[in-house]
Amino acid sequence: MKNILVAGGAGFIGSAFIRHMVAAYPEYSIICFDKLTYAGNIDNLLPVSDAENYHFERGDIADRAAVSRVLQRHAIDTIVNFAAESHVDRSILAPDAFIHTDVVGVYILLDEGRKHGISRFCQVSTDEVYGDIESGYSQEQDRFLPNSPYAASKASGELMTRAYHMTYGMDTVLTRGSNTYGPYQYPEKLVPFFTTEALEERPLPLYGDGKQVRDWLHVDDHARGVDFILHFGAAGEAYNLAGETLRSNIEITRRILQWLDKPSALIKYVPDREGHDRRYAMTAAKARALGWRRQVEFEAGLRATVRWYQENEWWWRKLKAGDYQRYYQRQYAERLAAAK
Repeated sequence: MKNILVAGGAGFIGSAFIRHMVAAYPEYSIICFDKLTYAGNIDNLLPVSDAENYHFERGDIADRAAVSRVLQRHAIDTIVNFAAESHVDRSILAPDAFIHTDVVGVYILLDEGRKHGISRFCQVSTDEVYGDIESGYSQEQDRFLPNSPYAASKASGELMTRAYHMTYGMDTVLTRGSNTYGPYQYPEKLVPFFTTEALEERPLPLYGDGKQVRDWLHVDDHARGVDFILHFGAAGEAYNLAGETLRSNIEITRRILQWLDKPSALIKYVPDREGHDRRYAMTAAKARALGWRRQVEFEAGLRATVRWYQENEWWWRKLKAGDYQRYYQRQYAERLAAAK
């Protein structure tokens, strides 16, 4: 493992992985390959922009010619794929982009990787492929029951990854991360969205009764987990990277308001979104048996994350204009109106 292509490396989790890998493995060459869509932000990589073992290439994983060029130019021997459309709400409004990136893009990365003799391919996936589970904890052998276009597209990418291992003998490994939070997350997801909206004293549109449960994992633990599975995971296997910390959306929202000293009156319960899964929960026993451990305690990690958005308005204020503002108005205006 010497020249690693990190697809989607300018996104939230991908950039955390790059920042970690550049520091942890100075002997590796880390190449970020990113289309720089709305959620791909080159500012996420400012901490490593001057590192000698970091390089950036702009491109789309669904563009076969671009993928082939970057694999040849940097003599890539390893691919880690974070590239994905990932916001469930957007997948409900416009599924096309999710099929393009999460299915077609994964196929092209795999196919070009196989042609170029890649030694290992790591596909980064999500707990949402398991779907809504009423009780217990999802394990790696459980069947997929995706309930949104986003989750279905990620499950499809996983199946294609498995097919390339089984059919062509390609060395592939899969990770399934739980709900991830931390710095540099595009402000459409719950923690950065509600934090930045509360800082501006805008209403927080909480879906349904707010009791949907998620398993929370800090982005640095997620990045270290992908690194660990990349190096030690068995070919053809999948590994859950779970925070094993279950919290409801209303709990998270109240914590954010408490730490920002903002009134609970900012919470506005709005009609639930279509096909909203009630509960995700995974066990990370398989990854733990291999030696991986999460390091960030949830309460401290969440509080530090809220503080980061307080202290880094330069990063998020420019994002909350243009595309973001138009999306906000489209997605939440009617729901907020209905809640009054």
